[in-house]
Amino acid sequence: MGQMTIKEIWEYYKDDLTSAEDRMSAILETVAPAISAVGNHIFSAGGKRIRPFLAILSAGIFGARGGDVSTLASSVEFIHAASLIHDDVVDGAHLRRGKPSAHSIWGNQVVVLVGDFLYANALRLANLLKRQTVMDALCTATAKMSEGELIQLSKTGNPDMSEEDYLKIIRGKTAILMSAACQGGAVLGDAAKEQEQALATFGLKFGYAFQISDDILDYRAEEKVFGKNLGKDLEEGKVTLPLINLLRDADDGELDRVKEIIAADTIAEKDLADIQDLFDKHNSIEKSYNKAASLIHEAKSELDIFKDSMEKNSLLTISDYVLTRKK
Repeated sequence: MGQMTIKEIWEYYKDDLTSAEDRMSAILETVAPAISAVGNHIFSAGGKRIRPFLAILSAGIFGARGGDVSTLASSVEFIHAASLIHDDVVDGAHLRRGKPSAHSIWGNQVVVLVGDFLYANALRLANLLKRQTVMDALCTATAKMSEGELIQLSKTGNPDMSEEDYLKIIRGKTAILMSAACQGGAVLGDAAKEQEQALATFGLKFGYAFQISDDILDYRAEEKVFGKNLGKDLEEGKVTLPLINLLRDADDGELDRVKEIIAADTIAEKDLADIQDLFDKHNSIEKSYNKAASLIHEAKSELDIFKDSMEKNSLLTISDYVLTRKK
């Protein structure tokens, strides 16, 4: 089976993704107009719908499609959307994928309540599946996501953050929900325990690499492509893997300069340029990319137990996309 491009894969599964999106739209049409207004704003911002897609492909490996798979895909995307809304409020972010963030339009009160609505409906949807394993995975993911954000908040502006701390944060922030999406798909496909575990681990490793790649793009993306301010993490005091690598490798003089920038309230263009020069000198970005690449390699090897199929190939292609994406 020849390797398809990411675009061809998206096209191939368009109907499955559309039925999950229709499901979400129906739930957003409620009596409270703020819910559909904020919800439609979030969902119209685009994004690749990676999480629902992981659920659809994982179920598809076992030939499962249709209503239950759409329900799972919608649930997973609602959890993700709720976490984005709440994160933007916590971070005070004014942009999300190049568009004004929801709270900068509707205010924090409305947006936090819409986030709660999305979480509640995500778990209500998951409950409709009547599969305890799926419910457990999604409830655990939701709890761990809040935990990850709280750990990240407590480490803001902390130049002593270790790679271990960072991985703990991104496990909660990103990897655990991707893992739950894959595991849930496997359960809906009535997978054997070993297959379910392989897909859960695939999702976890994939998620780690996805977030590392996102954190690299924060320093390296072309702004017009990525639609976010470069160095936004730096400005918010988020110490991500490129910075952790730099802090480990820099000499004393450089270290003082990096710490001064991390501690500053605002980041000038010169500060960002200095950081990027130091990244180049110490290969900090390259080292971060290598970490993501080795995680993707581990993730893909989890799929070895499955025979060749369109879905397996699609998961492998999306894995490669994580390392090459520009947005």
